[in-house]
Amino acid sequence: MEVLVVVDMQNDFIDGALGTPEAVETVPKVVQKIRDFRGRVVATRDTHEENYLDTREGKKLPVKHCIRGTNGWEIRPEIQELISGEIIDKPTFGSEKLGKMLKEWHASEEQIEGITLIGLCTDICVISNALLLKACLPEVPIIVDPSCCAGVTPESHIQALNAMKMCQVEIEG
Repeated sequence: MEVLVVVDMQNDFIDGALGTPEAVETVPKVVQKIRDFRGRVVATRDTHEENYLDTREGKKLPVKHCIRGTNGWEIRPEIQELISGEIIDKPTFGSEKLGKMLKEWHASEEQIEGITLIGLCTDICVISNALLLKACLPEVPIIVDPSCCAGVTPESHIQALNAMKMCQVEIEG
């Protein structure tokens, strides 16, 4: 079985509080990738509460974003409608729940032959989840499609891709 992980394709990261032109450009590519994918699709959703600015992350990145229940927290509608699998709310960059869930699938169901990650932001949540999954399932190929990702900046996107390559994450697409 192949798994596609759609990371944080939420309004706040696309054209909201932390949006970028590069993130906007990924939307049609992500839609097409999900439509063409033959396997299981899961998604993550960055999820913060109203007290975000009082958290450790909020003190380092003092921009309220992805507050549960807001429009910015929602996955982009044209992507949301294509997600038939699990959506995992995550309060941190990497999702322990995602790692545990895929590890359980791999052990109890049809073995996972590959995990592809796409989404936002390459240099924060995509890299965090790619490396977390690499640690959970070291013999399963972990792939990132850079054409369906965007970073905080174009430069940090490239730096994250290079860092993932060094950790044996395959960069394809």
